Amino acid sequence: MYDVLIVGGGVTGCAIARALSRYRLKVAVLDGAADVAMGASRANSAIVHAGYDCEPGSKMARLNVRGNAMFDQLCQELDVPLKRVGSLVLGFSQQDGKSLERLYQNGLANGVPGLRLLSAEETHAMQPGLSDKVLGALYAPTGGITCPYELTCALAKNAMDNGVEFYLGSPVRSIATLADAVEVETEEQVLLRGRYVVNAAGVHADEVSALAGDASFHIRPRKGEYILFDRAVSDFVQMVLFQAPTAMGKGILVAPTVDGNAYIGPTAFNQDDKEDVSVRPEALDELKATAALSIPNLPLSKPITLFAGLRAVADTGDFVIGRSEKNPRLVQAAGICSPGLSSAPAIAEEVVASLAEAGLVLEENPAYSPLRKRKKRFRHMSPQEKAQAIAENPAYGRIICRCETVPEAEIVEAIREMPGVPSVDAVKRRTRAGMGRCQGGFCMPRVMELIERETNIPMDQITKNGGGSRICVGVTRGEAKQ
Repeated sequence: MYDVLIVGGGVTGCAIARALSRYRLKVAVLDGAADVAMGASRANSAIVHAGYDCEPGSKMARLNVRGNAMFDQLCQELDVPLKRVGSLVLGFSQQDGKSLERLYQNGLANGVPGLRLLSAEETHAMQPGLSDKVLGALYAPTGGITCPYELTCALAKNAMDNGVEFYLGSPVRSIATLADAVEVETEEQVLLRGRYVVNAAGVHADEVSALAGDASFHIRPRKGEYILFDRAVSDFVQMVLFQAPTAMGKGILVAPTVDGNAYIGPTAFNQDDKEDVSVRPEALDELKATAALSIPNLPLSKPITLFAGLRAVADTGDFVIGRSEKNPRLVQAAGICSPGLSSAPAIAEEVVASLAEAGLVLEENPAYSPLRKRKKRFRHMSPQEKAQAIAENPAYGRIICRCETVPEAEIVEAIREMPGVPSVDAVKRRTRAGMGRCQGGFCMPRVMELIERETNIPMDQITKNGGGSRICVGVTRGEAKQ
């Protein structure tokens, strides 16, 4: 018997789990994927939005601004990278100038600090390399960048350390509401009972809500495709660059990442398939042509990967958050599209408040710690620190991923601390092994060997990202060596 069952292991669900772990509660997180951060939280723009583009008075506006203000402390507590690089919304015409003025007024109404409308000269001085056609911009100093999947993994780890349980690879099959509880059954016929259920199921949140008797909204996935550039050529952009938004969203960005890469994207393509994250061939031309309007001299010959993610766009036009009117034991955290990452800590606050209103007693957990403690990453150590780490643990001296300088010690630590069954991509999200220029071409076999050694999972059962994504199907390690 749990106090709260959270369906969804993305950044929203894991932020809620961590917020609830502050209290004397028994909490579980369920997700159909093999790991946390397997949906939109592993493939998005990684932007901590300032909050000027959301409609004043909306949940998006309020929670975006509140969430943005919470990020510095959150990332400090969880040892997650955050850079307040600032953002520019670029204008290319007189009509764009009117759009920038509207966004500026929105931002003032939403309480966004430090907004400024810039002249062409000020804009070009702030971000070199812009197109000569840029006539001005809206500047938001509180805009920032983070790592969405690292944040999600950190939230999950901290929640686990504070007593939250995770059931991964457990798609929800049915939800039955009883007089004083909710029963959630997974496709593996695991039956969990909780006093309340929180729906944070991303693109599947409308389906989960319907299982609980609330079919009041519908979610359609919106695909966003990206091109990621090599670090060696990513110094062409220092800030997050938007173009004036359209009805389909914030448009195609040019932006840096916290790990030193740069990207262009996302596109905005509505589709019905909630699992298809392939990159459409026609998207590449759209990305290149549109991004070049902001910065003409893009290193288009130096990409290292393409990827796509799905945004959970609800037909309500806003986040769906709070107690369900159809089921008193259901609390929604649904329709979390952009600015969902920026809003995640504030959404967690709101969901906890909704559970309290529903009758959940919140008694402080005296053993709660907000900190995720970990060693400094080897690639960030000084030569002296590296020598000391190797002296204490020789596994630091064995580099598995050369592109990202990831040693064996960090991979082993990640494998041992995972909430689910380790996979190659689960290791990658926690260590960056495989995220460099070769995209795992050299290090993936060695990562697999470490997974086999640490977990006793046979080599031919190790997957890339869970499910049926086995890499060495039907081949044992001994046969492979022969």
